Amino acid sequence: MTDSEAPPAKAPEGVSGAPALPQPVLEIASGYAFTGPALDLGALLWDGRCLPDVQIRIPLPMLNRHGLVAGATGTGKTKTLQLVAEQLSAQGVPVFLADVKGDVSGISAPGQENDKVRARAGEVRQEWTPAGFPCEFYALGGMGHGIPVRATITSFGPVLLAKVLQLNQTQEQSLGLIFHYADQKGLELVDLKDLRAVVTFLTSDEGKTELKGIGGLSTATAGVILRSLTAFEAQGMSPFFGEPEFDTSELSRVAGDGRGTVSVLELPAVQDKPQLFSTFLMWLLADLFHDLPEVGDVDKPKLVFFFDEAHLLFNDASKAFLDAITQTVRLIRSKGVGVFFVTQTPKDVPGDVLAQLGNRVQHALRAFTPDDQKALKATVKTFPNSPYDLEEVLTALGTGEAVVTVLSEKGAPTPVAATRLRAPESLMGPVDPAALDRAVRASPLYGRYAEAVDRESAYEKLTARDEAATASSASSDSSTPAPSRGRGRKGDDQDSSVVEQVVGSGVFKSLARSLGTQIGREITRSIFGTARRRR
Repeated sequence: MTDSEAPPAKAPEGVSGAPALPQPVLEIASGYAFTGPALDLGALLWDGRCLPDVQIRIPLPMLNRHGLVAGATGTGKTKTLQLVAEQLSAQGVPVFLADVKGDVSGISAPGQENDKVRARAGEVRQEWTPAGFPCEFYALGGMGHGIPVRATITSFGPVLLAKVLQLNQTQEQSLGLIFHYADQKGLELVDLKDLRAVVTFLTSDEGKTELKGIGGLSTATAGVILRSLTAFEAQGMSPFFGEPEFDTSELSRVAGDGRGTVSVLELPAVQDKPQLFSTFLMWLLADLFHDLPEVGDVDKPKLVFFFDEAHLLFNDASKAFLDAITQTVRLIRSKGVGVFFVTQTPKDVPGDVLAQLGNRVQHALRAFTPDDQKALKATVKTFPNSPYDLEEVLTALGTGEAVVTVLSEKGAPTPVAATRLRAPESLMGPVDPAALDRAVRASPLYGRYAEAVDRESAYEKLTARDEAATASSASSDSSTPAPSRGRGRKGDDQDSSVVEQVVGSGVFKSLARSLGTQIGREITRSIFGTARRRR
């Protein structure tokens, strides 16, 4: 079936001369009879039969209305991502995939035909042809196979960093104060040693006076932050922060043949650090939100971003953090970006975010325990009314089957449809590591990001300042003012205490009144774009 063709809206005959389909099936078929370009998911399941005459699809323009792919482990979520990513790429839409388990790299290579693939293609009436798709492979901090993805501490910001360091609300607010001070004084935080240098300075005798007017930075809180940074580095995390910083516009590239590039972020090397990679994914999305222009409704998305293991992002998240995610998801649609959260059950996603996910692909759920049964009932309540007994259907789905509801071309929810999904046409498994390394080194982006750069930033500036002060003290008479203080009124004004600058800020006037809600909102806005360093 081509993109311009649609399933028949009139009563089709059943398979092999079976009687005409029942009315509920005809209503489902009518709900998916789109006239414009669409992605083909598979064929309808009804009463134990697969009905290839009723094709279940997603309209291409609706992919930026976001979505959810959910289901228990082993039910086929990854293959669903692969199937959707292939079709998006084929229609010129760039895709971002987080490869948590290390088995998504096969999308770059043609699939291998076998009995299972042939059987699935025949069941859903799919013309299966092996195909690979244009890919770029990335790795956080260069840990693993892929082009290194790094962020500077400055751009990552205090709210995201606080989540990575597992700081509490008070410590997060203090970290925000440290960032504000560094911004005001031109102390760029590129890597972890820059942040440590600024924290150490602000707890010194000289540094304490800098922040005294707004409550200062307590020695205990500074100690917690420094210990968290030390533990973070001891786990080998320092390579994730530094330069050259990754330009997220690379994710929106289109290959020379017009197909969208599939950006695969390899994460197996950091599987045991879930908060790190989930927060880094949020940074990528937030950076895109900042840089991309407003485009409104478009014929096809500019990028579709799959956020795997989404529950890790929301676990133990502060209110400011959740508010920022909600705002980003709500607004990034108008920039042509679709976001699909991938997790086990819808209850893993906060209600305010879940309400914005118009496309749903729900794989099987288990009901082995009371908690499982509770999650199953909660999942069923998130679907529109349906002729199916969804509690029964969701526990009986096989691998590669799912319950689907999407947004129609008019933006209305389609009928709930149990679906046998198509088989991906690319390799369903990882490519050879040697081939992956060759692909990475052959990329034009490799030379741009492979080697880390350590330029002058906060650490070097503060170190030079201390050395200059020591040298000046040693060479000056104790009764003579230091020459560095004798630059005249203009110099004195420029070197005046940062208290005047900080206290004059609306953000920190509010902080002085109430150490909490307002500063949380101001920092959050900064994290998600307003204070990003322009490249």
